[in-house]
Amino acid sequence: MHAQYSYIELQALHEIARTQAGSDFLKDQLSTVLDILSRYLGMERGMISILDLHTGKTWIDIARGVDVASGEVVYQPGEGITGKVAQTGRPMAITDLGDDALFLDRTGARKKVNREELTFLCVPVFFHENVVGVLSADKMSRQVQDLDKELQLLAAVAELIGPVVHFRSVEDENLRLKKRLAEAKRPKTKIIGRSKGMNEVLRLVDQVADTNSTVFIHGETGTGKEMVAQTVHDNSKRFRQRLVRVNCAAMPESLLESELFGHEKGAFTGAVSRRKGCFEEAQGGTIFLDEVGELSPLAQAKLLRVLQEREFQPLGSSRVVKVDVRIITATNKDLEQEVTIGNFRSDLFFRLNVFPVFIPPLRERGPDILLLADYFVLKYAEELDRRVNRIATSAIDLLMSYHWPGNVRELENCIERAVLLTRGNTIEARHLPPSLQMKSKEAVIQPRGKLEVLVGNFEKDLIVDALKDTKGNQSQAARLLGTSKRILQYKVKKYAIDFQRFKRS
Repeated sequence: MHAQYSYIELQALHEIARTQAGSDFLKDQLSTVLDILSRYLGMERGMISILDLHTGKTWIDIARGVDVASGEVVYQPGEGITGKVAQTGRPMAITDLGDDALFLDRTGARKKVNREELTFLCVPVFFHENVVGVLSADKMSRQVQDLDKELQLLAAVAELIGPVVHFRSVEDENLRLKKRLAEAKRPKTKIIGRSKGMNEVLRLVDQVADTNSTVFIHGETGTGKEMVAQTVHDNSKRFRQRLVRVNCAAMPESLLESELFGHEKGAFTGAVSRRKGCFEEAQGGTIFLDEVGELSPLAQAKLLRVLQEREFQPLGSSRVVKVDVRIITATNKDLEQEVTIGNFRSDLFFRLNVFPVFIPPLRERGPDILLLADYFVLKYAEELDRRVNRIATSAIDLLMSYHWPGNVRELENCIERAVLLTRGNTIEARHLPPSLQMKSKEAVIQPRGKLEVLVGNFEKDLIVDALKDTKGNQSQAARLLGTSKRILQYKVKKYAIDFQRFKRS
């Protein structure tokens, strides 16, 4: 029989037991357990891994002293010490990590330390007599007096956290199932956006893509109407055929009819040969008519015939061309108003407006602004060969508060400019266009120079940076700042910080 636990060991076990009654998220509870092991029991590095009962694989969920994200490192059944403990349900201890083939160091956390001075302890985590995870830790070998007692103590910790690890695995499986279900409903697309408005757009696209119905996309300039049209085509039965794009606003009225329907040789001055129009080129595929509100009355009449009869006559020809084409149109105009004032045919409007899809402006897609900004930063950093990979909090505040009249296109131009101006790796507020940096009257008249105001602003910036680094997790942010979660929550409320915006889906 081993000697009884020391006072410090009992205190650690007591602290760990108390975490089980806390109201924190499960991941936060497990993270706190590793903190306690480090603070009381001399753990250098620690990991809590979860066993996937369906595949037998074990993946690292929580780590301390190891720079890995949840799910980033996965062990196959029986692979390494972690995989073997998960598979057999028996604890293992290695007194010299430098001389053991089973120790893989998949995390790379011990590359710069003397592994010969480390002892590695690994015990299974049980719930109702089934292995649900693995708890592992390494300590300096000189601190390990009794290896069996160390394993016994770690096993006691594993017993305490068994229910939490089990429910954490259930929670993670539920999240993965929800994600899989959401992705199954989300069409294949390059559109970046998780806001409610864009999810609704993609839901509508998913409903209509596999049909032949005419789709009518409307939204402000720069909202991404062409990308929605591309998504409809890519998810349709016609995806192997061409998507032909026609910008009706960029073409002279005299040439538009010829571009759409083609012409015969000699049909007009300069027509030296017969030419296929866009409808013929899109045979079997999709034609996208952007800014359809710019069509001339004659072109509107011909388009109406194509919609009704699925045939047309090329310019200067008596022959009839039959086409099998899916039609997608888009406009930034209010076509109902255009119909009212006589600029657009009502019968054509009703033919086009079979399945309307409205794209919300960027100012109504708050959660998407940072996603898009991050994407454009990476895109232009690569294109322009810059080291930029981060947006400072001050710049984020400007991006989030701006009204974006030019929508996604304006945001892209704004980020491209900022990447060009940045000399370091971070986009600061000063790198953004002047239009974004104009302050409201309230901000201008706010008194400056008071110590409490300056300290408050500095404190707010520190909290926001910590929340950004932890993706909105307040418990982790509190640990980064060396304070308690309760105090951090008070400060977040005091400074009206929207920590939810830093969270990732």
